[in-house]
Amino acid sequence: MNAGICYSIVIPVYNEEVVIYQTYRRLKQVMDLTGEPYELIFVNDGSCDHTAAMIKNYRDQDEAVKLITFSRNFGHQIAISAGMDYALGAAVVVIDADLQDPPELILDMIAKWKEGFDVVYAKRTKRKGETFFKKLTARLFYRILSASTDLDIPTDTGDFRLLDRRVCEELKRLPEKNRYVRGLVSWVGFRQTAVEYERDERLAGETKYPLKKMIKLSMDGLTSFSYKPIKMATYAGFVIITSGLSYLVALLLFKVFYKSGIAGWNLVLAMQLVLTGILLTMMGILGEYIGRIYDEARDRPLYIVSECYGMMKKERNVKRVV
Repeated sequence: MNAGICYSIVIPVYNEEVVIYQTYRRLKQVMDLTGEPYELIFVNDGSCDHTAAMIKNYRDQDEAVKLITFSRNFGHQIAISAGMDYALGAAVVVIDADLQDPPELILDMIAKWKEGFDVVYAKRTKRKGETFFKKLTARLFYRILSASTDLDIPTDTGDFRLLDRRVCEELKRLPEKNRYVRGLVSWVGFRQTAVEYERDERLAGETKYPLKKMIKLSMDGLTSFSYKPIKMATYAGFVIITSGLSYLVALLLFKVFYKSGIAGWNLVLAMQLVLTGILLTMMGILGEYIGRIYDEARDRPLYIVSECYGMMKKERNVKRVV
């Protein structure tokens, strides 16, 4: 750790040219208020607009700005992990570039950190500018995840949080490829607390978490921290066997007491379709786990850095296993 840097602010960016100046300006205003040394680490996750060029211009005027550019788009959670790898501060703050999370809250996080907390996460009390569908699905996901794992993963929180240096060092030792950072932070433990806030609308541009990526993030969270989805196959199998035997007994009793043939091929077909659907669903869940095992077995680098601007390129990105 560089003894001269107190705070590292990690900002994943992907095609954020319309908002990046405001993000930089507000972060700089907030961090200047601390009166302590800091660095702003922008992690360019394969942007194809002018985001990287704009950040380089800020670096030419401000030595606190640093830029990591990936060779391609590796994903938001990977960008966060890379920023933590390169961070030098005694405390590391992760914040998105869209300004839905107010940079001014960082001062409250720092105050909690100085009180002795190792992790200070931002808890949303209201989500402005988001559709009813997104709010509903997010609420359901957090409740399902909480019920599916023994970990205490805080609900209604994102990746906006402050981490003590020792927490970051422990996170570097976790090599999984399909990362769910907020779950990993809960897994490593340490003393944690929350600061509450109302989440604003995105300042400009489009969300970088459409439905497809939200589903992927949800699956990473569930499969990384819970075995209950895979156990559903056993429960479903028991229910299906019991239902099938009961139905067979009912058919036999009907034939014995009413002494007539049994019609109802439509019902049998419907049951077969339901059974097939359940089996395919269970196979899909098994496939998710097997796919993650395959990713770990290949042991490819978590990310590849093509350029570092304002900082030295590290070799840690070649292999994250300690």
